[in-house]
Amino acid sequence: MNLTENIAEGLRAIQGNLLRAIITALIIALGILALVGILTAVDGIQNNVNQSMSGLGANTFDIVVDQRQGRRQGMREKPKPPVVYREAKQFKQIFTEQEEAVVSLYTSVSGAVEVKHGSEKSNPNIQVVGVDPDYIGIKAYQLQNGRNINESDMSLSSNIAVIGFELATRLFPKTSPIDKEIAMLGNRYKVVGVLQKKGSLSGGGDDRVVLIPLSTGREFDTRGRFSYEITTSVTSVENIEEAIGEATAVMRRVRGDEVGEDDSFMVERADALIRETEEVTGAMQMGGLVIAVITLLGASIALMNIMMVSVTERTREIGVRKALGASPSKIRLQFLIEAIVICLLGGAAGVLLGIIGGNTVSSLMFDQSSFIIPWDWIIVGLIVCISVGLLSGFYPAYKASKLDPIESLRYE
Repeated sequence: MNLTENIAEGLRAIQGNLLRAIITALIIALGILALVGILTAVDGIQNNVNQSMSGLGANTFDIVVDQRQGRRQGMREKPKPPVVYREAKQFKQIFTEQEEAVVSLYTSVSGAVEVKHGSEKSNPNIQVVGVDPDYIGIKAYQLQNGRNINESDMSLSSNIAVIGFELATRLFPKTSPIDKEIAMLGNRYKVVGVLQKKGSLSGGGDDRVVLIPLSTGREFDTRGRFSYEITTSVTSVENIEEAIGEATAVMRRVRGDEVGEDDSFMVERADALIRETEEVTGAMQMGGLVIAVITLLGASIALMNIMMVSVTERTREIGVRKALGASPSKIRLQFLIEAIVICLLGGAAGVLLGIIGGNTVSSLMFDQSSFIIPWDWIIVGLIVCISVGLLSGFYPAYKASKLDPIESLRYE
């Protein structure tokens, strides 16, 4: 009996015990689904993170207030004071004199605002940010329509706004938002620009934003409690470490941090966020592998049991084949093929469901998500299926090949 005949015979044997084969294949499919599904989702998440962060580049960094609260001598440390506008402005003036860089100042005016236009209104989840003209460029926004905030808007503290794509679509479904008015925070603002759809790690938060001139935003800081953030773009990646060191020294001097004291602020790099995300997704990959291994281990035990039952039920058939001249190696090969075919059928179903499930998870987390076909994990999954089939089917196949033909023919 050649290989083709063995495969055909294996398929006939599977067809003869279809329900049992389907149940076994489903167990295999669950293991491969866990493997391919989780890893596809992780790849999708990583791809979207890279797309979201790629515009920022590795030559940018932010300076923000350090909101972490540690303990010293058993006592909780006081929170660090906010970065006030005077400090942010002073930093920009000093740093741009020392380094060739673009520095933008901005502050969050409110993170939960309802915006209205006529009878249309948004959900109360719109973030209002006071920015300067350099903010859009450094933060990798692109204008879809209209213009950016300019120096004239800053000097006049104009009530103008650049709005995110999602907000524009919600408030102006059929008309252009440009030169139209929106109402929020007790004032009216004329829309002068609309941002292109960006998406974000927070599920589209960058598209639910209203940018107003920094000077206009400062009018809401009546108690001086706003914390201003500083984002900086240097000329080249090679200078980033030196620039961060210089920026840290300047900011410590501006903030009055004493020698020996910790920094009262934090420096955050865009590429650092990517590295942190890679660490998280790497841990998720390991978790997916562990879940898949446990599931496949259970599936392999179930497959071995079923193959052992199959050997027992087909004892007379094995005896007939041996009596007709089938060698032990041919008997062994037939049962191995049956085990591998069951695994491949389950694996194919698991791969398909895993790709669909993984991409679905990724698309739910991100507004813009490309469909990913992880060929490397597909190949790994199929190799795992064949390996499980070989390992689970080897002992039953070996047992079948060692059956005595005379005793087998007597078996009832």
